[in-house]
Amino acid sequence: MRSIDLNSDLGEGAGTDEVLIPLITSANVACGAHAGDEKTMSETIALAMRHGVAIGAHPGYRDPENFGRLPLDIPDAELRDDLRAQIETLRRIASELGARVTHVKAHGALYNQADRDERLARAIAETVAGVDRTLVLFAMPRSMMEKVGRELGLRVAREGFADRAYEKDGALRSRKLPGALNEDPAVAAAQAVSIARDARVATYGGGSLDLEVETICLHGDTPGAPRIAVAVRDALAAAGVTLGPLRA
Repeated sequence: MRSIDLNSDLGEGAGTDEVLIPLITSANVACGAHAGDEKTMSETIALAMRHGVAIGAHPGYRDPENFGRLPLDIPDAELRDDLRAQIETLRRIASELGARVTHVKAHGALYNQADRDERLARAIAETVAGVDRTLVLFAMPRSMMEKVGRELGLRVAREGFADRAYEKDGALRSRKLPGALNEDPAVAAAQAVSIARDARVATYGGGSLDLEVETICLHGDTPGAPRIAVAVRDALAAAGVTLGPLRA
């Protein structure tokens, strides 16, 4: 029987955390740059602990006005220092609460740019390695971040998305374009099953591509996220896929 991790980006002020956390297995907690602060980090970690959900750092561009979804050009040293500070802040708060941060997933534009930009992928992966080599790095399959992470000897978890549409080249469809989000719970659930059970995903406009992953994401700010999460869980269970956090 196939097992897969179900993750969500949380602590971002979407108001869905309390409903979503009992439905997922890994929480990616905003680290105060694109969203959140030390109070929301502490609250999100405590909620995850209560439900046995793995805790991850979700660092991004320090650009709350654009929710970290606008590509930025930041000097390499400045970006690395900021990413390290974000991850270390979450690790400190988690430690104070008796928890451990297990993984890192970059947010928004930074994550998408690092899909193809080796400089950014290396900045993220080398920062993670410098903080703690036991941290799992989340990355898109066949991405530059996956490649660099593996070169550095990090454990990489390839990530798929239930609530986002895919282009034919494997990239996520831009949020600026129509059809970028799968807001229909049935559509998101069918996509999650296709990814988890069949290692394939339909592409926008027709066709499909191979997509082998270890974790699937549901965004906490997608409209109707709680209904989507329930539909995805139910569909995965019906397809014989079990849910569980990534194991070290």
